[in-house]
Amino acid sequence: MLLSEILKGVSLSPPLGRDCEVNDIIYDSRKAKEGTLFVCLPGARFDGHDFAKKAYENGCRVFLCERAVALPEDAEVVLCADTRAALAVCSKNFFRNPSSEIAVIGITGTKGKTTVAHIVRTVLEGAGIKCGIIGTIGARSGEKVLPTVNTTPESYELQKLLRLMADDGCKAAAIEVSSLGLKHHRVDGISFDTGVFTNLSPDHIGTNEHASFEEYACWKKRLFKMCKRAVLNRDDEFCEEVLSECKCPAVTFGFDERADFRLMKAKNMKRLGSLGVDFSYSEGGKESSFFVSLPGDVNAYNAVCACAVAKGFGVSDEELKKSLAAVYVKGRGEVVETGREFSVIIDYAHNGVSLKSIIETIREYESGRIIAVFGSVGGKSEIRRKELGLVAGAMCDLSVITEDDPDFEEPEKICREIAAYVEEENGKYVIIPDRKEAILFALSAAKSTDVVLLAGKGHEEFIKIKGEKLPFSEKQIVFDALKTEC
Repeated sequence: MLLSEILKGVSLSPPLGRDCEVNDIIYDSRKAKEGTLFVCLPGARFDGHDFAKKAYENGCRVFLCERAVALPEDAEVVLCADTRAALAVCSKNFFRNPSSEIAVIGITGTKGKTTVAHIVRTVLEGAGIKCGIIGTIGARSGEKVLPTVNTTPESYELQKLLRLMADDGCKAAAIEVSSLGLKHHRVDGISFDTGVFTNLSPDHIGTNEHASFEEYACWKKRLFKMCKRAVLNRDDEFCEEVLSECKCPAVTFGFDERADFRLMKAKNMKRLGSLGVDFSYSEGGKESSFFVSLPGDVNAYNAVCACAVAKGFGVSDEELKKSLAAVYVKGRGEVVETGREFSVIIDYAHNGVSLKSIIETIREYESGRIIAVFGSVGGKSEIRRKELGLVAGAMCDLSVITEDDPDFEEPEKICREIAAYVEEENGKYVIIPDRKEAILFALSAAKSTDVVLLAGKGHEEFIKIKGEKLPFSEKQIVFDALKTEC
């Protein structure tokens, strides 16, 4: 593709000099070669402008920059105001605007994005609508599974995945849209068919994230200026604020009597060995009842949200009933079959809000102790550690405080910070920095009717230590410890 075609829609200063063929777009100098366009992205730790010379040495001759870089005369250096925003436009052009061929469903909120995305995909595919998914757990198109680095991938990867899905015959794609994905222009240029708002509470506030809750909320709301239809949680206190800035028709869900999809009941039920929820909702005066095979009444919200999305695609109640009963989301309230009298649940709860939610859910099904194994990610705000510690101290019978992707921070330091807040609530705890050892301790301490909650890692099968991702499967550790067949 010609460079001029790739740059269409990007404001350049000065205008493009000479045109040329470009075979690929890259922003990692190690991938640079002849025929590539190197986009210099500024980041929290590294600045792509500092690697332009390396990209040149690797064969690249075309560069998109925010400032001048010292390169030989045969290099074509193109300047723009914001390379992240420009990368989104270039990627859209390079991959031939795939969102014009596929109905993209963007899901944002503090919690529930992953679960809603997976329910949406399940119910759409149950109705014969092939649906891709992109988010925290990775990307999937049919049987093709691809890993993702971020909840919302960089714009180049996102557009590439959407192109793959469109070419693969997908008619829809459910995408988790994070606040940072919006802030860093990763979803710029995507034509969203439906925007979904699950809820809003303080998170991702701190260094390299958002300066304040107000900024966090502002970026979340931006999605609803980019979509053709909105599905919003009427029960959330920020719903009216989102509605006031919504630039498209909207439907709402929740217990609120004003909700278009009004929840009438939500009751936790054990059925056929699964923990789930019986729920019903009223739409236009007609009440419909369902069972969703995910634990906790919060999943009644997630399920009715997905129903509101699916109704926009013409999915019937019968199709919804069949699909909802078979929903499965890895690492989200996932019950591990142990063959023991105590239970083990793996959940991605990594902040105070989500930890509180999963503990409340467990309390509704089980009567024994809750032994929670958790930590907090290195390099993040102390606010998250405080919230985790206070929730665990108040709600858990025993907290086993351990590592959770400590990266370049010392695990023991993080553990001690969390423990101080557990103590504020007079909670019982032990500190075991090695996560595998912490899991083994919790399993050995569990008695009949107890629940061992492994919180924070969820679907992830790695642990990040000193910049390196090491293989780490909590489910396999449990299986091996209890000598249960995987």
